[in-house]
Formats: sequence, C-alpha cells, structure tokens
Amino acid sequence: MKVDIKNEDGIAVAELSGEIDHHNAKEIRTQLDKYIISAQPRRLAIDFTNITFMDSSGIGLIMGRSKIMKQCGGKLEVRSPQPYIRRVMKLSGIERIVKIT
Repeated sequence: MKVDIKNEDGIAVAELSGEIDHHNAKEIRTQLDKYIISAQPRRLAIDFTNITFMDSSGIGLIMGRSKIMKQCGGKLEVRSPQPYIRRVMKLSGIERIVKIT
C-alpha cells in the first residue's frame, strides 16, 4: 500500500492506492498517524481515487484518523471514493463524522 502525502493550497492530501483491508490497514494507519502527529495539519484529505477495494478496515481507518485530527484541532475529509466504496461509507454512517466529497 502506497501513501503519498502532499500539501495542496494549505491542505494535507494523503493519496492512497491499492486495497484497504485487514492485511494492510495497520500500515496505512501508522503512516497517517505519524504524519498527523508530526505535521499537525489543520485539514487532512484522504484521497480514495485509486483505492480498488475496501472492507470494514477502511471505515475504522477513517474513524480513527478523524478522532486524531479532532484531538489535534483539525478536520478530516475523504475525497473521490469509487461509487461502491462511497456506498459502504454511506451505509456505515461515516458521512456524519467526516465530509465525503
């Protein structure tokens, strides 16, 4: 799993690619948490454009990063999930916690 974090107009954008499942969610969490704690961004967008599969581990990933961002005084958003992934997010109720664009 590749996590590439860039700064776009003052927003930290974490571009993910591949699959998010119980096999690699921990690695993604570790990379994102390390960045959040060290950089303390006010806004973090996780870009799901190149995510080809996501199970419930992805929901946990989003919820956990949202909590950490709030603790650091920031906000999390999810960008460009594929239609079926957006549906999983909607069914989980995650859209009440984070903005999905």
